[in-house]
Amino acid sequence: MGAKHSLLLVAVVLSVLGAITALVRFQGFAQERRDDPFSRLPSHVAHVDHSRFFAGLEFVDGPAVTRACLECHAEQGEEFLHTAHWQWHGTPAQVPGHDQPVAIGKKNLLNNFCISVESNWPKCTTCHAGYDWHDQNFDFDDPTHIDCLVCHDQSGGYRKGRAGNPPADVDLLAAAKSVGLPERTNCGYCHFNGGGGDAVKHGDLDQTMFFPSEEIDVHMGRLDFSCVECHHAENHKIPGRSMSVSVDDVAGIGCTDCHVEAPHENERLNAHVAAVACQTCHIPEFAVREATKMHWDWSEAGQDLPITDHHVYMKIKGRFRYERNVVPEYYWYNGLANRYLKGDKIDPEGVTALNSPRGDIADPTAKIWPFKVHRGNQIYDKKYKYFLVPNTVGPGGYWTEFDWDRACRQAEPITGLKYSGEYGFARTEMYWPQSHMVATKEEALQCADCHGEHGRMDWAALGYPGDPRDRGGRRQLDLLHSEGGEAQ
Repeated sequence: MGAKHSLLLVAVVLSVLGAITALVRFQGFAQERRDDPFSRLPSHVAHVDHSRFFAGLEFVDGPAVTRACLECHAEQGEEFLHTAHWQWHGTPAQVPGHDQPVAIGKKNLLNNFCISVESNWPKCTTCHAGYDWHDQNFDFDDPTHIDCLVCHDQSGGYRKGRAGNPPADVDLLAAAKSVGLPERTNCGYCHFNGGGGDAVKHGDLDQTMFFPSEEIDVHMGRLDFSCVECHHAENHKIPGRSMSVSVDDVAGIGCTDCHVEAPHENERLNAHVAAVACQTCHIPEFAVREATKMHWDWSEAGQDLPITDHHVYMKIKGRFRYERNVVPEYYWYNGLANRYLKGDKIDPEGVTALNSPRGDIADPTAKIWPFKVHRGNQIYDKKYKYFLVPNTVGPGGYWTEFDWDRACRQAEPITGLKYSGEYGFARTEMYWPQSHMVATKEEALQCADCHGEHGRMDWAALGYPGDPRDRGGRRQLDLLHSEGGEAQ
Protein backbone atom coordinates (compact mmCIF):
# COMPACT_ATOMS: atom_id res chain seq x y z
CA MET A 1 0.00 0.00 0.00
CA GLY A 2 1.43 3.37 -1.01
CA ALA A 3 1.96 6.30 1.28
CA LYS A 4 -0.93 8.18 -0.34
CA HIS A 5 -3.33 5.29 0.30
CA SER A 6 -2.06 4.94 3.89
CA LEU A 7 -2.71 8.61 4.56
CA LEU A 8 -6.18 8.30 3.03
CA LEU A 9 -6.95 5.30 5.22
CA VAL A 10 -5.76 7.15 8.32
CA ALA A 11 -7.91 10.14 7.36
CA VAL A 12 -10.98 7.92 6.91
CA VAL A 13 -10.37 6.18 10.25
CA LEU A 14 -9.93 9.51 12.02
CA SER A 15 -13.09 10.86 10.41
CA VAL A 16 -15.09 7.80 11.53
CA LEU A 17 -13.66 8.03 15.04
CA GLY A 18 -14.46 11.73 15.11
CA ALA A 19 -18.01 11.06 13.98
CA ILE A 20 -18.43 8.35 16.62
CA THR A 21 -17.03 10.64 19.29
CA ALA A 22 -19.33 13.45 18.21
CA LEU A 23 -22.30 11.07 18.19
CA VAL A 24 -21.44 9.80 21.66
CA ARG A 25 -21.07 13.34 22.91
CA PHE A 26 -24.35 14.35 21.28
CA GLN A 27 -26.15 11.35 22.73
CA GLY A 28 -24.62 12.08 26.10
CA PHE A 29 -25.75 15.70 25.83
CA ALA A 30 -29.21 14.63 24.70
CA GLN A 31 -29.38 12.16 27.57
CA GLU A 32 -28.24 14.85 29.97
CA ARG A 33 -30.89 17.21 28.59
CA ARG A 34 -33.48 14.46 28.85
CA ASP A 35 -32.60 13.25 32.32
CA ASP A 36 -31.71 16.44 34.16
CA PRO A 37 -34.49 19.04 34.08
CA PHE A 38 -33.37 20.07 37.56
CA SER A 39 -30.31 21.72 36.03
CA ARG A 40 -32.60 24.28 34.46
CA LEU A 41 -34.43 25.28 37.64
CA PRO A 42 -33.77 28.87 38.72
CA SER A 43 -31.37 29.78 41.47
CA HIS A 44 -32.74 31.94 44.26
CA VAL A 45 -31.09 34.79 46.11
CA ALA A 46 -29.97 33.75 49.58
CA HIS A 47 -32.49 34.74 52.22
CA VAL A 48 -31.60 37.46 54.73
CA ASP A 49 -33.04 36.98 58.21
CA HIS A 50 -35.20 40.04 58.91
CA SER A 51 -36.15 39.14 62.48
CA ARG A 52 -33.74 41.72 64.01
CA PHE A 53 -34.51 44.61 61.66
CA PHE A 54 -37.66 45.92 63.33
CA ALA A 55 -36.65 46.11 66.99
CA GLY A 56 -38.69 48.66 68.89
CA LEU A 57 -41.10 49.30 66.03
CA GLU A 58 -44.88 49.09 66.11
CA PHE A 59 -46.99 48.92 62.98
CA VAL A 60 -50.47 50.39 63.13
CA ASP A 61 -51.43 49.30 59.60
CA GLY A 62 -50.16 47.68 56.42
CA PRO A 63 -48.73 50.85 54.83
CA ALA A 64 -46.62 51.37 57.96
CA VAL A 65 -44.94 48.02 57.28
CA THR A 66 -44.41 48.94 53.65
CA ARG A 67 -42.77 52.26 54.57
CA ALA A 68 -40.28 50.33 56.68
CA CYS A 69 -39.63 47.92 53.79
CA LEU A 70 -39.07 50.78 51.35
CA GLU A 71 -36.28 52.23 53.49
CA CYS A 72 -34.06 49.45 52.12
CA HIS A 73 -36.09 48.30 49.12
CA ALA A 74 -37.14 51.49 47.32
CA GLU A 75 -35.98 50.08 43.98
CA GLN A 76 -38.04 46.94 44.48
CA GLY A 77 -41.05 49.08 45.32
CA GLU A 78 -40.68 50.97 42.06
CA GLU A 79 -40.38 47.66 40.18
CA PHE A 80 -43.59 46.36 41.67
CA LEU A 81 -45.59 49.42 40.59
CA HIS A 82 -45.16 48.24 36.98
CA THR A 83 -46.32 44.66 37.45
CA ALA A 84 -49.64 43.03 36.56
CA HIS A 85 -50.04 41.93 40.18
CA TRP A 86 -50.19 45.61 41.13
CA GLN A 87 -51.85 47.18 38.08
CA TRP A 88 -54.33 44.34 37.52
CA HIS A 89 -53.92 44.81 33.79
CA GLY A 90 -51.19 44.09 31.28
CA THR A 91 -49.60 46.06 28.48
CA PRO A 92 -51.91 46.96 25.58
CA ALA A 93 -52.62 43.93 23.40
CA GLN A 94 -54.56 43.41 20.19
CA VAL A 95 -57.91 41.85 21.06
CA PRO A 96 -59.60 40.05 18.15
CA GLY A 97 -62.57 42.06 16.90
CA HIS A 98 -61.22 45.37 18.17
CA ASP A 99 -59.30 47.95 16.13
CA GLN A 100 -56.91 49.30 18.76
CA PRO A 101 -54.76 47.52 21.36
CA VAL A 102 -56.34 47.44 24.82
CA ALA A 103 -54.77 47.10 28.26
CA ILE A 104 -56.90 44.40 29.86
CA GLY A 105 -56.88 42.51 33.13
CA LYS A 106 -58.87 41.84 36.29
CA LYS A 107 -59.29 45.59 36.67
CA ASN A 108 -61.65 46.00 33.70
CA LEU A 109 -62.79 42.59 32.41
CA LEU A 110 -65.99 40.62 32.95
CA ASN A 111 -66.08 36.97 33.93
CA ASN A 112 -68.85 34.48 34.67
CA PHE A 113 -68.03 34.12 38.36
CA CYS A 114 -68.48 37.33 40.41
CA ILE A 115 -68.71 39.23 37.09
CA SER A 116 -66.50 42.30 37.59
CA VAL A 117 -64.25 44.21 39.96
CA GLU A 118 -65.80 47.54 38.91
CA SER A 119 -68.18 48.94 41.52
CA ASN A 120 -67.32 45.95 43.75
CA TRP A 121 -63.78 46.87 44.78
CA PRO A 122 -63.76 46.39 48.58
CA LYS A 123 -64.62 42.69 48.25
CA CYS A 124 -62.66 41.88 45.09
CA THR A 125 -59.52 43.75 46.15
CA THR A 126 -59.17 41.55 49.20
CA CYS A 127 -56.74 39.66 46.95
CA HIS A 128 -55.00 42.69 45.45
CA ALA A 129 -51.31 42.95 46.39
CA GLY A 130 -51.99 46.34 47.93
CA TYR A 131 -53.85 48.21 50.65
CA ASP A 132 -56.91 50.51 50.69
CA TRP A 133 -58.31 49.93 47.19
CA HIS A 134 -61.86 51.03 48.01
CA ASP A 135 -62.98 52.62 44.75
CA GLN A 136 -61.99 53.97 41.32
CA ASN A 137 -59.74 56.61 42.90
CA PHE A 138 -57.05 54.19 44.07
CA ASP A 139 -53.56 55.67 43.52
CA PHE A 140 -51.48 53.18 41.51
CA ASP A 141 -48.41 55.43 41.80
CA ASP A 142 -48.17 55.24 45.60
CA PRO A 143 -45.63 52.58 46.63
CA THR A 144 -46.57 52.86 50.32
CA HIS A 145 -49.80 51.00 49.49
CA ILE A 146 -47.98 47.94 48.15
CA ASP A 147 -48.64 44.88 50.29
CA CYS A 148 -45.19 43.31 50.68
CA LEU A 149 -46.40 40.84 53.29
CA VAL A 150 -48.97 38.98 51.20
CA CYS A 151 -46.13 37.57 49.09
CA HIS A 152 -43.34 37.43 51.68
CA ASP A 153 -44.88 36.70 55.10
CA GLN A 154 -43.74 33.39 56.56
CA SER A 155 -45.28 33.74 60.02
CA GLY A 156 -48.41 31.87 58.99
CA GLY A 157 -50.59 34.46 60.74
CA TYR A 158 -50.97 37.08 58.03
CA ARG A 159 -54.23 37.52 56.16
CA LYS A 160 -56.10 40.21 54.24
CA GLY A 161 -59.58 41.65 54.54
CA ARG A 162 -61.79 44.32 53.02
CA ALA A 163 -60.06 46.48 50.38
CA GLY A 164 -56.89 44.43 50.88
CA ASN A 165 -56.26 45.59 54.44
CA PRO A 166 -55.22 43.14 57.17
CA PRO A 167 -57.74 42.76 60.01
CA ALA A 168 -56.90 44.42 63.31
CA ASP A 169 -55.92 41.15 65.02
CA VAL A 170 -53.07 40.38 62.59
CA ASP A 171 -49.63 40.67 64.21
CA LEU A 172 -47.93 42.89 61.64
CA LEU A 173 -44.62 42.99 63.51
CA ALA A 174 -44.38 39.19 63.58
CA ALA A 175 -45.22 39.07 59.89
CA ALA A 176 -42.58 41.69 59.03
CA LYS A 177 -39.91 39.83 60.99
CA SER A 178 -40.73 36.57 59.21
CA VAL A 179 -40.44 37.67 55.58
CA GLY A 180 -38.74 35.36 53.10
CA LEU A 181 -38.96 33.88 49.62
CA PRO A 182 -42.60 33.33 48.56
CA GLU A 183 -43.94 29.85 49.26
CA ARG A 184 -47.05 28.02 48.07
CA THR A 185 -48.96 29.43 51.03
CA ASN A 186 -48.31 32.98 49.82
CA CYS A 187 -49.32 32.43 46.20
CA GLY A 188 -52.17 30.11 47.09
CA TYR A 189 -53.74 32.57 49.51
CA CYS A 190 -55.25 34.31 46.48
CA HIS A 191 -54.83 31.94 43.57
CA PHE A 192 -56.22 28.83 45.28
CA ASN A 193 -59.24 30.86 46.44
CA GLY A 194 -59.96 32.79 43.23
CA GLY A 195 -63.63 33.39 42.53
CA GLY A 196 -64.60 33.75 46.16
CA GLY A 197 -63.62 30.42 47.69
CA ASP A 198 -61.50 27.29 47.64
CA ALA A 199 -61.34 25.54 44.25
CA VAL A 200 -63.89 27.84 42.60
CA LYS A 201 -62.12 29.10 39.49
CA HIS A 202 -59.15 27.30 38.04
CA GLY A 203 -59.83 23.61 38.38
CA ASP A 204 -56.13 22.79 38.76
CA LEU A 205 -55.53 25.08 41.75
CA ASP A 206 -57.09 24.68 45.19
CA GLN A 207 -56.10 24.39 48.84
CA THR A 208 -55.01 20.77 48.49
CA MET A 209 -51.99 22.27 46.68
CA PHE A 210 -50.70 23.89 49.87
CA PHE A 211 -49.24 20.55 50.96
CA PRO A 212 -50.14 18.07 48.20
CA SER A 213 -49.32 14.41 47.86
CA GLU A 214 -47.69 13.29 44.63
CA GLU A 215 -51.05 11.91 43.51
CA ILE A 216 -52.39 15.48 43.50
CA ASP A 217 -49.33 17.08 41.87
CA VAL A 218 -46.03 15.33 41.23
CA HIS A 219 -43.97 18.55 41.16
CA MET A 220 -45.32 20.05 44.36
CA GLY A 221 -45.90 16.71 46.08
CA ARG A 222 -43.04 14.35 45.32
CA LEU A 223 -40.52 17.11 44.56
CA ASP A 224 -41.81 19.76 46.99
CA PHE A 225 -41.67 22.54 44.41
CA SER A 226 -42.82 26.00 45.35
CA CYS A 227 -44.68 28.11 42.80
CA VAL A 228 -41.62 30.27 42.14
CA GLU A 229 -39.62 27.31 40.83
CA CYS A 230 -41.60 27.66 37.59
CA HIS A 231 -42.97 31.19 38.00
CA HIS A 232 -39.55 32.71 38.70
CA ALA A 233 -39.80 36.50 38.92
CA GLU A 234 -37.40 39.04 37.47
CA ASN A 235 -37.73 42.58 38.78
CA HIS A 236 -40.88 41.42 40.54
CA LYS A 237 -42.54 40.54 37.23
CA ILE A 238 -43.80 37.00 37.64
CA PRO A 239 -43.97 35.05 34.35
CA GLY A 240 -47.02 33.05 33.40
CA ARG A 241 -50.25 33.90 31.60
CA SER A 242 -53.82 33.30 32.67
CA MET A 243 -56.08 33.03 29.64
CA SER A 244 -58.89 34.46 31.75
CA VAL A 245 -57.24 37.89 31.59
CA SER A 246 -54.65 37.66 28.78
CA VAL A 247 -55.01 37.33 25.03
CA ASP A 248 -51.30 37.18 24.12
CA ASP A 249 -48.52 34.75 25.02
CA VAL A 250 -45.96 37.30 26.21
CA ALA A 251 -43.98 36.23 29.30
CA GLY A 252 -45.52 32.79 29.36
CA ILE A 253 -43.92 29.69 30.82
CA GLY A 254 -44.01 26.09 29.66
CA CYS A 255 -42.95 22.54 30.41
CA THR A 256 -40.05 22.84 27.98
CA ASP A 257 -38.47 25.54 30.13
CA CYS A 258 -37.06 22.54 31.99
CA HIS A 259 -38.00 19.47 29.97
CA VAL A 260 -36.86 18.75 26.42
CA GLU A 261 -39.28 18.80 23.50
CA ALA A 262 -39.02 15.04 23.01
CA PRO A 263 -38.60 13.64 26.53
CA HIS A 264 -39.75 10.03 26.02
CA GLU A 265 -37.73 6.92 25.34
CA ASN A 266 -40.55 5.82 23.03
CA GLU A 267 -40.38 7.65 19.70
CA ARG A 268 -44.06 7.01 19.05
CA LEU A 269 -44.83 9.09 22.12
CA ASN A 270 -42.35 11.77 21.06
CA ALA A 271 -44.15 12.02 17.72
CA HIS A 272 -47.24 13.25 19.58
CA VAL A 273 -45.62 16.43 20.91
CA ALA A 274 -46.00 18.26 17.59
CA ALA A 275 -49.77 18.30 18.05
CA VAL A 276 -50.42 17.42 21.70
CA ALA A 277 -49.52 19.59 24.71
CA CYS A 278 -47.65 17.88 27.55
CA GLN A 279 -50.57 18.74 29.83
CA THR A 280 -53.01 16.72 27.72
CA CYS A 281 -51.45 13.39 28.66
CA HIS A 282 -50.04 14.34 32.05
CA ILE A 283 -53.16 15.95 33.54
CA PRO A 284 -55.77 13.22 32.99
CA GLU A 285 -58.20 14.84 35.47
CA PHE A 286 -58.42 18.11 37.37
CA ALA A 287 -60.06 18.89 40.71
CA VAL A 288 -58.37 15.72 41.90
CA ARG A 289 -59.41 15.91 45.56
CA GLU A 290 -61.53 19.05 45.95
CA ALA A 291 -64.55 19.68 43.72
CA THR A 292 -64.41 22.76 41.49
CA LYS A 293 -67.25 24.99 40.32
CA MET A 294 -68.38 24.06 36.80
CA HIS A 295 -71.62 26.03 36.47
CA TRP A 296 -72.97 29.25 38.02
CA ASP A 297 -76.54 30.45 37.39
CA TRP A 298 -77.09 34.02 38.63
CA SER A 299 -80.71 34.01 37.42
CA GLU A 300 -81.77 31.91 40.40
CA ALA A 301 -80.28 34.21 43.05
CA GLY A 302 -82.47 36.10 45.51
CA GLN A 303 -84.72 33.19 46.52
CA ASP A 304 -85.22 31.94 50.06
CA LEU A 305 -84.66 28.26 49.36
CA PRO A 306 -84.22 25.56 52.04
CA ILE A 307 -80.74 24.69 50.76
CA THR A 308 -77.84 24.93 53.22
CA ASP A 309 -75.12 23.48 50.99
CA HIS A 310 -73.18 26.46 49.63
CA HIS A 311 -71.84 24.24 46.85
CA VAL A 312 -75.43 23.98 45.55
CA TYR A 313 -77.10 27.32 46.29
CA MET A 314 -76.51 30.73 47.87
CA LYS A 315 -79.19 33.41 47.94
CA ILE A 316 -76.68 36.14 47.09
CA LYS A 317 -75.17 34.27 44.13
CA GLY A 318 -77.60 31.70 42.77
CA ARG A 319 -77.28 28.02 41.93
CA PHE A 320 -74.01 26.12 41.33
CA ARG A 321 -72.72 22.79 40.14
CA TYR A 322 -69.42 21.47 41.47
CA GLU A 323 -67.57 18.42 40.15
CA ARG A 324 -64.57 16.39 41.24
CA ASN A 325 -62.07 14.31 39.23
CA VAL A 326 -63.19 16.07 36.07
CA VAL A 327 -62.06 14.85 32.64
CA PRO A 328 -60.98 17.98 30.71
CA GLU A 329 -62.46 19.19 27.46
CA TYR A 330 -59.92 19.33 24.62
CA TYR A 331 -59.35 22.18 22.16
CA TRP A 332 -56.61 23.48 19.90
CA TYR A 333 -54.62 26.29 21.55
CA ASN A 334 -51.71 28.30 20.18
CA GLY A 335 -51.14 30.45 23.25
CA LEU A 336 -53.42 33.26 22.05
CA ALA A 337 -57.01 33.90 23.05
CA ASN A 338 -60.20 35.67 22.09
CA ARG A 339 -61.80 37.95 24.70
CA TYR A 340 -65.18 39.51 25.35
CA LEU A 341 -64.73 43.15 26.37
CA LYS A 342 -67.18 45.32 28.27
CA GLY A 343 -69.83 46.65 25.88
CA ASP A 344 -69.37 44.00 23.18
CA LYS A 345 -72.69 42.95 21.65
CA ILE A 346 -74.03 39.45 22.31
CA ASP A 347 -76.66 37.10 20.91
CA PRO A 348 -78.74 36.43 24.04
CA GLU A 349 -80.19 33.28 22.49
CA GLY A 350 -76.76 31.74 22.06
CA VAL A 351 -73.75 31.10 24.28
CA THR A 352 -71.15 33.86 24.59
CA ALA A 353 -67.56 32.81 25.12
CA LEU A 354 -66.03 35.41 27.43
CA ASN A 355 -62.68 33.98 26.43
CA SER A 356 -61.70 31.12 24.14
CA PRO A 357 -58.48 29.55 22.85
CA ARG A 358 -57.25 30.43 19.38
CA GLY A 359 -55.85 27.86 16.96
CA ASP A 360 -57.10 24.92 14.92
CA ILE A 361 -55.90 21.78 13.19
CA ALA A 362 -54.33 23.77 10.36
CA ASP A 363 -52.33 26.01 12.73
CA PRO A 364 -48.77 24.64 13.05
CA THR A 365 -48.29 26.54 16.32
CA ALA A 366 -51.40 25.07 17.98
CA LYS A 367 -51.59 21.96 20.12
CA ILE A 368 -54.44 20.02 21.68
CA TRP A 369 -54.81 21.25 25.27
CA PRO A 370 -56.93 20.21 28.26
CA PHE A 371 -59.43 22.80 29.54
CA LYS A 372 -61.84 23.37 32.33
CA VAL A 373 -64.85 25.10 30.79
CA HIS A 374 -66.93 27.03 33.32
CA ARG A 375 -70.45 27.73 32.12
CA GLY A 376 -72.74 30.38 33.52
CA ASN A 377 -75.92 32.38 33.19
CA GLN A 378 -75.51 36.10 33.89
CA ILE A 379 -77.25 39.42 33.60
CA TYR A 380 -77.42 41.39 30.33
CA ASP A 381 -79.24 44.44 28.99
CA LYS A 382 -82.18 43.43 26.75
CA LYS A 383 -82.15 46.67 24.76
CA TYR A 384 -78.42 47.21 24.25
CA LYS A 385 -77.61 43.50 24.11
CA TYR A 386 -74.46 43.47 26.17
CA PHE A 387 -73.59 42.04 29.56
CA LEU A 388 -74.12 44.30 32.54
CA VAL A 389 -71.97 44.83 35.59
CA PRO A 390 -74.19 44.83 38.68
CA ASN A 391 -73.10 46.42 41.93
CA THR A 392 -73.19 43.54 44.38
CA VAL A 393 -71.07 44.79 47.31
CA GLY A 394 -72.02 47.40 49.90
CA PRO A 395 -75.11 49.53 50.65
CA GLY A 396 -77.76 49.19 47.98
CA GLY A 397 -75.85 46.38 46.28
CA TYR A 398 -77.53 43.17 45.15
CA TRP A 399 -76.12 41.18 48.05
CA THR A 400 -77.93 43.57 50.42
CA GLU A 401 -81.16 44.43 48.61
CA PHE A 402 -81.57 41.53 46.13
CA ASP A 403 -82.75 44.05 43.54
CA TRP A 404 -81.16 43.59 40.10
CA ASP A 405 -82.57 46.84 38.75
CA ARG A 406 -81.09 48.87 41.58
CA ALA A 407 -77.78 47.03 41.37
CA CYS A 408 -77.43 47.86 37.67
CA ARG A 409 -78.42 51.50 38.14
CA GLN A 410 -75.84 51.94 40.90
CA ALA A 411 -73.07 50.50 38.71
CA GLU A 412 -73.98 52.48 35.56
CA PRO A 413 -72.05 55.73 36.30
CA ILE A 414 -69.00 53.72 37.37
CA THR A 415 -68.81 51.22 34.50
CA GLY A 416 -69.96 53.59 31.75
CA LEU A 417 -72.41 50.95 30.51
CA LYS A 418 -75.79 52.47 29.78
CA TYR A 419 -78.60 50.57 31.44
CA SER A 420 -81.99 50.56 29.71
CA GLY A 421 -83.97 49.31 32.69
CA GLU A 422 -84.64 45.98 30.98
CA TYR A 423 -82.50 43.03 31.94
CA GLY A 424 -82.39 39.30 31.31
CA PHE A 425 -79.95 36.45 31.70
CA ALA A 426 -77.80 34.88 28.98
CA ARG A 427 -75.47 31.91 28.85
CA THR A 428 -71.69 32.25 28.94
CA GLU A 429 -68.62 30.07 29.05
CA MET A 430 -65.01 30.59 30.12
CA TYR A 431 -62.00 28.44 29.20
CA TRP A 432 -59.29 27.65 31.73
CA PRO A 433 -56.24 25.76 30.34
CA GLN A 434 -54.92 23.22 32.82
CA SER A 435 -51.25 23.15 33.78
CA HIS A 436 -51.18 22.11 37.45
CA MET A 437 -52.13 18.86 39.18
CA VAL A 438 -49.64 17.00 37.01
CA ALA A 439 -50.00 13.27 37.59
CA THR A 440 -47.20 10.80 38.13
CA LYS A 441 -45.99 9.21 34.89
CA GLU A 442 -47.70 5.96 35.88
CA GLU A 443 -51.05 7.78 35.84
CA ALA A 444 -50.53 9.62 32.54
CA LEU A 445 -52.93 8.87 29.71
CA GLN A 446 -52.34 5.73 27.68
CA CYS A 447 -53.18 5.07 24.02
CA ALA A 448 -56.64 3.65 24.71
CA ASP A 449 -57.60 6.67 26.79
CA CYS A 450 -57.73 8.82 23.66
CA HIS A 451 -57.93 6.38 20.74
CA GLY A 452 -60.48 3.73 19.94
CA GLU A 453 -64.18 3.36 20.51
CA HIS A 454 -64.12 4.58 24.11
CA GLY A 455 -61.46 7.28 23.73
CA ARG A 456 -62.02 10.64 25.38
CA MET A 457 -61.18 12.74 22.31
CA ASP A 458 -63.86 14.12 19.98
CA TRP A 459 -61.76 13.80 16.83
CA ALA A 460 -64.40 15.30 14.54
CA ALA A 461 -64.72 18.40 16.74
CA LEU A 462 -60.94 18.77 16.64
CA GLY A 463 -61.04 18.75 12.84
CA TYR A 464 -59.81 15.24 12.14
CA PRO A 465 -61.53 13.11 9.48
CA GLY A 466 -61.32 10.14 11.83
CA ASP A 467 -59.32 8.70 14.67
CA PRO A 468 -55.68 9.47 13.71
CA ARG A 469 -54.83 5.99 14.96
CA ASP A 470 -56.52 4.55 11.89
CA ARG A 471 -54.38 4.38 8.79
CA GLY A 472 -57.20 5.73 6.65
CA GLY A 473 -57.65 8.66 9.04
CA ARG A 474 -53.96 9.51 8.75
CA ARG A 475 -54.08 9.39 4.95
CA GLN A 476 -57.11 11.67 4.88
CA LEU A 477 -55.42 14.07 7.28
CA ASP A 478 -52.24 14.17 5.19
CA LEU A 479 -54.35 14.92 2.13
CA LEU A 480 -56.23 17.62 3.99
CA HIS A 481 -53.00 19.35 5.02
CA SER A 482 -51.36 19.00 1.60
CA GLU A 483 -54.33 20.58 -0.17
CA GLY A 484 -54.77 23.31 2.45
CA GLY A 485 -58.48 22.54 2.51
CA GLU A 486 -61.02 22.35 5.27
CA ALA A 487 -62.45 19.29 6.92
CA GLN A 488 -65.88 18.49 5.53
